[in-house]
Amino acid sequence: MMNTDHQSGSPTCTSSSRRRHTHEDSRAPVRYHGMISREDADQLLNQAEGSYLIRESQRQPGTYTLALRFRNQTKNFRLYHDGKHFVAEKRFESIHDLVTDGLITLYIETKAAEYIAKMTINPIYEHVGYTTLSLEPTLKKHLPLRSAPDQPDGLTPTRDRGHAEERITSLVRRSTLRESDFVAPKYEKVHNFKVHTFRGPHWCEYCANFMWGLIAQGVKCADCGLNVHKQCSKVVPNDCQPDLRHVKKVYSCDLTTLVKAHNAKRPMVVDMCIQELEARGLQSEGLYRISGFSELIEDVKLAFDRDGDKADISTNVYEDINIITGALKLYFRELPIPLITYDAYPHFMEAAKIPDADKRLEALHEALKLLPPAHCETLRYLMGHLKRVTQCTENLMTGENLGIVFGPTLMRAPGLDAMTALNDIRYQRLVVEGLITNEDVLF
Repeated sequence: MMNTDHQSGSPTCTSSSRRRHTHEDSRAPVRYHGMISREDADQLLNQAEGSYLIRESQRQPGTYTLALRFRNQTKNFRLYHDGKHFVAEKRFESIHDLVTDGLITLYIETKAAEYIAKMTINPIYEHVGYTTLSLEPTLKKHLPLRSAPDQPDGLTPTRDRGHAEERITSLVRRSTLRESDFVAPKYEKVHNFKVHTFRGPHWCEYCANFMWGLIAQGVKCADCGLNVHKQCSKVVPNDCQPDLRHVKKVYSCDLTTLVKAHNAKRPMVVDMCIQELEARGLQSEGLYRISGFSELIEDVKLAFDRDGDKADISTNVYEDINIITGALKLYFRELPIPLITYDAYPHFMEAAKIPDADKRLEALHEALKLLPPAHCETLRYLMGHLKRVTQCTENLMTGENLGIVFGPTLMRAPGLDAMTALNDIRYQRLVVEGLITNEDVLF
């Protein structure tokens, strides 16, 4: 709720917030009492349970404290103000709301501490309506049909199909195994919990207990809508199934969130752009190196955000193939978590610095294991495409050229100084070049 006065740290309290302290709304008859001691505040408040006042700290002048009477004791809390709200874990427009919420929380935590501690022990998470209703049936229409024991006339028995299968080359069989499985994998995803204020009585969908408080009583998953206590959010399984009602955009959306929301193996942007490029653009000189018009690239982005997999990126709408390459690169640049994630980034960097080719390849293989499944699958598909780009000599794009283009696009490390980031560009290029060159081995 609030930080106690004895904690260290400089609060944010401007002259406007001081005026706010002095002139509270009519619902909260509280006055700013200036620089008074804890003892003086205690004497002023010892007449009524729940009474409160604001004082300036004597130990840290310029900081402000809320003194609150609860259970015959005066509790002191540091006040923080951002110019509009009184803030801690929650945000309050007035001291009155802060105190009301604080008293509710203090009372519940005092009277029901043991009960709260037991809330997550026997959850009903697997049985609540949200979970059972969100389970999607198997995509039967994408699964191969299993023949009955007695085959009708006209169907080839299994034993007679062996000769036909033998005629399939290993290359075709490998391609079939990679691309014919249309059933989306069950990617694991953590819930994207945000503090939320619920209107009216609300119950936790993990433990089924009441969610108390005046505002911000719990958290809500921004991707699937699951509502739980803050305490319960720490033990909820990583089984978020995003709902398209909550996922309202394609670009700048977490990759795993997007593919789970659309029940796909990869983001539709990646699939559709690569399919369009391979259908009509592999021979284009300088593919991925030459930039398209930024206004038209932005149009493609808006089309995907608006229409999803119904977006039209055909040659009838965008004749210049560089518009499509630009839209694909923009998608990867705007990912909130890069395709090669922040956690995996240093491992890829270290792999690129290994001089021995075999050991470098082994290190890259180990680094790939650190990627989330949806990221790894998307990277595999992209590297296969870029390998085919290098095999088309007309476009004059080598693995090194593509590494220069895609290195900073697919991977970045947060918080690097300018010199370190500049030095990393070289190794980013080597990582992507290595992934392209050894695509058939690494994936």
